[in-house]
Amino acid sequence: MDTTVATVKAEPAWVAGQPLAPSLLRRACDEAALGFTTTDDLPDLPGLVGQERAIEAVRFGTAMRRKGFNVFAFGPTGTGKHTLVESVLEAQAASEETPPDWCYVNNFDDPHRPRALKMPTGRAVPLRDAMQRLVNELRVALPAAFEREDYRARREIIDDQFKHRNEEAFGALQHKAEAKGVALIRTPMGLGLAPMHNGEVIPPDVFQRMASEERNRITADIQALQAELEATVRRIPEWEREHRDAVRKLNRDTSAGVVTHLLGDVRTTFADIPEIATYLQEVEHDILEHADDFLGSNRDGQGLGMAEARIDEETAFRRYHVNVIVDNSGHSGAPIIYEDHPTLQNLLGRIEHMARFGALFTDFNLIVPGALHRANGGYLVLDAQRLLSANFGWDALKRVLRAEEIRTISLEQLLSFASTVSLDPQPIPLSVKVVLVGPPLLYYLLSSLDPDFPELFKVAAEFDDRTDRTAEAVDLYARFIATSARREKMRPIDRAGVARIIEETARISGDAGKLSAQLRGIVDLMQEADFLAGKAARTVIGRAEIEAALAAQRRRADRIYQRIQEEIGRNTLRIETDGEAIGQVNGLSVITVGGTSFGQPSRISAQVRFGKGELIDIEREVALGGPIHSKGVMILSGFLGGRFGRNGPLSLTASLVFEQSYNGVEGDSASAAELFALLSALSETPIRQYYAVTGSIDQHGRIQAIGGVNEKIEGFFDVCRARGLTGRQGVIIPSANVQHLMLRPDVAAAAAEGHFRIIPIETVDQGLEILMGVAAGETDGSGLYPEGTLNRRVSARLELFAKRALPPPERAAAKRRSERSGGRDG
Repeated sequence: MDTTVATVKAEPAWVAGQPLAPSLLRRACDEAALGFTTTDDLPDLPGLVGQERAIEAVRFGTAMRRKGFNVFAFGPTGTGKHTLVESVLEAQAASEETPPDWCYVNNFDDPHRPRALKMPTGRAVPLRDAMQRLVNELRVALPAAFEREDYRARREIIDDQFKHRNEEAFGALQHKAEAKGVALIRTPMGLGLAPMHNGEVIPPDVFQRMASEERNRITADIQALQAELEATVRRIPEWEREHRDAVRKLNRDTSAGVVTHLLGDVRTTFADIPEIATYLQEVEHDILEHADDFLGSNRDGQGLGMAEARIDEETAFRRYHVNVIVDNSGHSGAPIIYEDHPTLQNLLGRIEHMARFGALFTDFNLIVPGALHRANGGYLVLDAQRLLSANFGWDALKRVLRAEEIRTISLEQLLSFASTVSLDPQPIPLSVKVVLVGPPLLYYLLSSLDPDFPELFKVAAEFDDRTDRTAEAVDLYARFIATSARREKMRPIDRAGVARIIEETARISGDAGKLSAQLRGIVDLMQEADFLAGKAARTVIGRAEIEAALAAQRRRADRIYQRIQEEIGRNTLRIETDGEAIGQVNGLSVITVGGTSFGQPSRISAQVRFGKGELIDIEREVALGGPIHSKGVMILSGFLGGRFGRNGPLSLTASLVFEQSYNGVEGDSASAAELFALLSALSETPIRQYYAVTGSIDQHGRIQAIGGVNEKIEGFFDVCRARGLTGRQGVIIPSANVQHLMLRPDVAAAAAEGHFRIIPIETVDQGLEILMGVAAGETDGSGLYPEGTLNRRVSARLELFAKRALPPPERAAAKRRSERSGGRDG
């Protein structure tokens, strides 16, 4: 396999004011220098092209284990931020230890505050399963233990003892009462005493007819016996408590043998974890205290239906479950978690509820982990825009990063809206590296407006939108194309197709010497070309498929552009491409709609008249001109004053306007065209309308670079081609923009055939000579311009305005001086 690095040819020389050679209009990628046949011959590229600075920052941020050294990766859309962050984190995480497991268990002392248990990696799930098996076995083994004969016999002894004590106490009282002629009887209201004769209770009326001495004796005996009865009855609760204690001790002793035996296996399995030993002691104590829960749903569920009793029973057993929050048994190395919807609940977890008997119920089993739980001990990647737009996600993240612990809290509790009792789980210590991914503007806004941001995100990983177009970069880009084709399961791309993609990346970057790092659009282009190759039953993607995909993309996005071109062709929008006109020039601007940019020619006109030195920007006067455009017009005033107003004030009023402009104008790229129109109006010299101009100027008349030069040239070219190319038409651009030219192949081809011209200029005077066909002229030692030059015409016109501004006596004296000097005073 040949992996020869592609070579980059040197650019040919060019001269300002002269048409550029066709090879300078589009810097082609030399196919012969690409050392492969198809992308199948190239190895994978492990990273991205031209992002060394960002890679270094992400690696530093992930390796730095100090508080606050989290990473914010920012850059233009489509530069592969997520892909690069993911690849760097995977390499870093693979070499790190797998973090421990975490689970929540019941706090038997305070069920509303569940306990968090830290477990060695892979041990939480076995603990959960072991506790589930323990509960299932206890539900079988405990009832069986209570059904054994020895338990029944001991229980009968206890019950008989309680029964015998009752019978003995009440029997003695009854014998004593009978000896005194009093009967112990049971009534609906309880035990009572009544007089008795010959074994029969004496009716009240008979008792009242008895002798008073006898009645008084019987009444006294009943009162004495009543006191003894009441004393005996008062002792019944104590005897019952002793009975219950005896039964409870019997049940505990019976349960202890079963529970200790069954818990022995769990203790042995987790003997190396002290926290589990403590937890199992608590579990054992609670099971022994609530052994009745395992003996059937009807023991404590009288009055409940079958379903309700079963639910009540299952709820009782839930306190012995283990809620595994984090299970890292399937991970190798540190976890990498990406949370797509980073709300407070999705980051910190949530506490769910379930309905029980018409009410909401919750316990530690209903604690659901969040992204921070899963990423604990590893890395959490978040989209910054989604984080800031999610419900309280940003505040929640800052709070846990400062506290270095995860405290699960509901949104209602956070806002103090909750009035019901909920859970307060024990916080889990947090050790995580957070990587935010977002646009540059968001990074700068957070840096300036949020005082917590610089403390928590100390590492900025800035992604570039382009890289130098060196031979090494071209080679790396070819490997990226090969890697993407394999990853996306596309057909291989031949070297002609790769060369065409690289040319398109240079065009996207807006600079022939750069390659775009916005890779998403390139992968989309490759996928579309692969689709077209499939329709044509081709096994390899070539230049033709890439060109067809590019044409299809332009076709889908150029409705507005074609509409503008149509209106120009119908003269609804007036743009001249031939002839000459005074005070009128073709300017060029760029319109961006939905991510698509295209050039639009605009007719710029100027009018001058005698006045008070005012330069009126009509766009600004009607609030259609932006501040940068207004700045450009004010620079024109500075240039005019510096060149033509050194000996006195400029006595003119001039107005500039973008004709048929209704949507506002911004930028200074038309300031050169506006100056040419103004000087044409002042000198009364026509401008050749088959030229269009773009460029900004400074106060010294130097032409400065502008943006969107390729789209601007192509916009005027399409107008000229629709009307017929004459060979004279062309665009005048700043010399500094020559290095940026990556024109469409059809524009470069028309220039190669002599049908269209691109002319760079460095000064205003060079542009004047090209546009008006008249020498601009330079001042001599006395500050005068030569006769017949454009600058002389302008200065003469301004001199005329200045004379008109003088009072009549001074105007006559100036006329005489001019006549004596041969009309060269000025």
